[in-house]
Amino acid sequence: MSGVAECPLVLDAEPRALLDAVAADPTGPLALGLTGPGGHGRTAYLHELAGVYTRAGVTVQTDVPERDVDLDPDAVLLVDDAHLLDDARLRTLHGLVAGRRHRLAVSYRPWPRTEALVELTDALRRDGRLILLTPFARARTAAYLAAVPRLGRHPDVVDFVHTQTGGLPRHVEWLVGALREHDPTAGLPTEPPRQVVLQFGPDLEHLAPELRRLLIALAAGVPLPVDVLAALLDRAPADVDELVTEIRATGLVGADGRLTPLVRRAVTALSPAADRTEVWRRLTELQATRGAPVLPLVRSLLAAGVAGECPAATLEAAAEEALATEPALAAQLFATATTAGRPAGGRHAWAAALAGDLDLALRLSDRLLTTAPPAERAEAALVAATALAHRGQTDRSVELYRWSGGAPADAFAAVGALATARPVARPDPGRADRDDPPTLHASAARLMADGVRESVHGPPAAALSTLVQAAALLEPDGRAVLLPDSPAALAALTAVHCGELDIAEGVLDRALSSGTGGPLLAPRHRLLRAWILMVRGRTTDAAEQLAEVTGGRPLESRDLLFAAGLTLGIARRASDLGALQRGWVPALEAVVRHPVDLFTLLPLGELAIAGARLGDLGRLQPYLRAARQLLDRLDDPPLWRTPLHWSGLHAAILTEDPAAADHHVAALVGAAGHSRYAAVVAAAAECWVEVLRGTVDPVRVEAAARGLHDTGLCWDGARLAGQAAIRTSDRRAMTTLLDCARTLQGGSATGDGKPAAGTTAQRLSDREREVAELVVAGLTYREIGDRLFISAKTVEHHVARMRARLNCANRPDLLALLRTILADRSSSTTGQPWPQRTAP
Repeated sequence: MSGVAECPLVLDAEPRALLDAVAADPTGPLALGLTGPGGHGRTAYLHELAGVYTRAGVTVQTDVPERDVDLDPDAVLLVDDAHLLDDARLRTLHGLVAGRRHRLAVSYRPWPRTEALVELTDALRRDGRLILLTPFARARTAAYLAAVPRLGRHPDVVDFVHTQTGGLPRHVEWLVGALREHDPTAGLPTEPPRQVVLQFGPDLEHLAPELRRLLIALAAGVPLPVDVLAALLDRAPADVDELVTEIRATGLVGADGRLTPLVRRAVTALSPAADRTEVWRRLTELQATRGAPVLPLVRSLLAAGVAGECPAATLEAAAEEALATEPALAAQLFATATTAGRPAGGRHAWAAALAGDLDLALRLSDRLLTTAPPAERAEAALVAATALAHRGQTDRSVELYRWSGGAPADAFAAVGALATARPVARPDPGRADRDDPPTLHASAARLMADGVRESVHGPPAAALSTLVQAAALLEPDGRAVLLPDSPAALAALTAVHCGELDIAEGVLDRALSSGTGGPLLAPRHRLLRAWILMVRGRTTDAAEQLAEVTGGRPLESRDLLFAAGLTLGIARRASDLGALQRGWVPALEAVVRHPVDLFTLLPLGELAIAGARLGDLGRLQPYLRAARQLLDRLDDPPLWRTPLHWSGLHAAILTEDPAAADHHVAALVGAAGHSRYAAVVAAAAECWVEVLRGTVDPVRVEAAARGLHDTGLCWDGARLAGQAAIRTSDRRAMTTLLDCARTLQGGSATGDGKPAAGTTAQRLSDREREVAELVVAGLTYREIGDRLFISAKTVEHHVARMRARLNCANRPDLLALLRTILADRSSSTTGQPWPQRTAP
């Protein structure tokens, strides 16, 4: 350890106390045995001990005399590497200890353990003391680095050094020496410098061949039972234990039998490639023969950058093991196997699709559809069908599912056909594949098709129950199942369409927890979860979840459409006109990329309201017509049409189109008997148009608003009550409705602490509203005063009153809320009653 001259010797309490005792009384007795594997500082400690004696004027001798009488009684004998001495000299040392007339310290490794060395160490233990040198704890590594000013002040450097070396003193010295010129502010290196790795060369070259093979095996980084090592080294288990003890004594292997990252890198880099390949190939064969998993071994070799040396069959076996939990790793391993000479197969395409890499999945599956054997072509068709379903190519997806055959594929084809209003007949029970086993996957697929069919033609409760059951079937083992859509997502959509948001949240939470559909469907589940938060009025939480989803891999077209709907929906509820404008063109692009189907009506409706708010609804009309035509082909199912008409009503309100509003209200009233949710929305729709026509029945409005809140439409309920309060001339009714709006808005738990715009707009006087508009426009108090012919001090008083009345903690909060109030007021009608309904 003395190689880095500026760094002090860093010791535990016991060896440090011994040095202090010798310094205090250099004439005292000394019979010390110092042990530890190579690199633990035995030589450095003896050097330090020699320095203490030398400074005290005591003669230090390092050579073992042939006879104990040849040693000067006043000298101190310091012997290093006693494990290398012959038996005669070890017996001489034993005699010196037994005589108790001489001072001596002996260092040795734990192996080899000859009989003479064992007798010596027993005598030292009995008549003196033994000190075991151990690796540094992190605090000792930090103390060592503290002597290097450029490095010691950075905890991340300490962590890097300690992790790489395991605290082994000699390796700490090497690594710190190599890092001396490194600038810590530039970030840590991703791996140890090469000069450190090369310093292991002599140690590795001097090892016996079986020890080098053992090190290469341990460099795989996975636990290896003794029987595996015995078979690998062609030795008896007892001999393997002896080899492990021997290699531990070198300091290259820790007490736990593992290699530190630094040693592992050195073994991997400096061992001949032929040796590595032979050892690791044999290891994988032994693991496979035992029926043990090969993935941990292959993963470790992949991290070391040498997985390509594994047999292709082993790589494929490891890929299959990784498929359920790490499909991206599985795809990587399949690709490595292809590089090793194995032709790309359907499982590679499957893994790529499950990992969300649909480009690769489509390339592989399309190639296999024309070149692979029939069985593999069917699997490739399943992969391609799934990828196309996620990209909105539903018709082509249905075609491929039907071509591939099998019960799950038939069910998925039925789901896709229903989504585009092109139903297919139920599978013929007399088909040749009728003997397909009723696996969880097949059963869940069948229930998915039944649930979607019931959502179109049956009661919503039955559809929801069937889809929730389908989701539950896949929870135990759904991570590796490739799905065009998950039953959990379909159940959540159905639940949202009938106002059962608690059920929707529960089924999505379980799907995310169980990993149903793997990474491919995780964004779908999270986006729907965010959608529910938005509908409940928890826009801050919804925005956070949306940011988590959009911050990763680029979304596929269906997920992109929901993300666009969320972006505009959150901006609309926050009355953020700028965000609406920024999100509008990307939202139109998302609509263009994904054709209208049954499962994208929610974001389409939200985009319709945003388009109306921006005065650009005309660009969305072709897609809204396509949605109406789709519903017409399905005989206008109430479950799916209700939210679309509810969105259409709000779009009509924003565009001041009473005729369109009446049409949507009539459609909602016509569906009122279908479900409790439909009845609530119908009642609320009638209240909206009555309020806009100047008729405010506070009892009826409050009942409708609370009904919306109870079905999960918290923000909508608060807004209805707030807008009705703005338009009534009855002061008592206004107060009642404002209280209702405040209560409902508080129940939505927006997380931003702001009251609803509709409940606060009425709190501003006409003069305050004028001041607010100019404050938001960025004018100074003096400029506002000049504009309104009042003093700047009066403007300041108005602003202070608004801040107190609106309960804003600071000026930024006030400005944000004033923007919301003014934008919401401008987005509503002018306050003039709409024309009364015309007679039908």
